[in-house]
Amino acid sequence: MTDVVTGLLALSGSSLMLIAALGLLRMPDFYTRMQAAAKAGTLGILLVVTATGLVLGSLSALLHALLASLFFLLTTPIATHLLGRAAYLSGIRPWVLEDDLAGRYHPETHELESAPDAGSSP
Repeated sequence: MTDVVTGLLALSGSSLMLIAALGLLRMPDFYTRMQAAAKAGTLGILLVVTATGLVLGSLSALLHALLASLFFLLTTPIATHLLGRAAYLSGIRPWVLEDDLAGRYHPETHELESAPDAGSSP
């Protein structure tokens, strides 16, 4: 039974990483490519690491798998956000019809104002 579960986890994780790789090739701009790699890649890595921990079978291996999964869950969103911010500030424009952050970056102070909420009052 454990072999079937670990096989399904590894196959699912590998499939998600393949989808992430296809997203890197097929998406139209930097930001959507980054999103595909971050979301599908992270979930794929988590599934593969969990399968590896289950295959090894010891408590130490499971603990290492849990710590590795926790590391990916904590660092990937932060890294993705920082990459996106750096790309936007360096002049890579998103492939969208409307850029909500256009005109909100001050090159002298390097401050980027947030876009106002749609539901907030002025």
